[in-house]
Amino acid sequence: MTADDWLPVGKVVAVQGLKGELRINPASEFPERFTEPGTRWLKARGKAPKEIELTSGRQLPGKSVFVVRFAGIDSRDAAEALVGQSLMVPADDRPELEEGEFHLLDLVGLEARLSADGEAIGSVSDLISGGNELLEIKTPDGRTLMVPFVEAIVPEVHLDDGWLLVTPPPGLLEL
Repeated sequence: MTADDWLPVGKVVAVQGLKGELRINPASEFPERFTEPGTRWLKARGKAPKEIELTSGRQLPGKSVFVVRFAGIDSRDAAEALVGQSLMVPADDRPELEEGEFHLLDLVGLEARLSADGEAIGSVSDLISGGNELLEIKTPDGRTLMVPFVEAIVPEVHLDDGWLLVTPPPGLLEL
């Protein structure tokens, strides 16, 4: 499988306790990716994803962090060896979406425009999850804009046409 065959859904950010549990910062709007047992893959930088079995998971109350347990990871030392790796699923393992919902990673690469027929102010280069999603938009002059991905500010997404509409409040694009 190539890199395009995989979908990153989270990042292992820390160890939780002494018995091998790990904290995952999600990059997916689907909590079942972190709570329902089954096969997942972990990918270290520069290496191919390796299969691992998720045995359990839960969301920390009031936080956008999940605590998971993988089969065979039963100690703090074993868990620490996985910190920094990305949690992956096959790219074709995408839940069905309702009208108006998007797979956030599909937004990367879209042009950001201030009007439907206007020129692009930049393109979406990344997404930052942490309670609220932020679109990272790189402008042609090299600036990085952080735009909340909420309907009031990003009211239209045209995946098939490759662009999204940004209607920022005054001053947002100057930050």
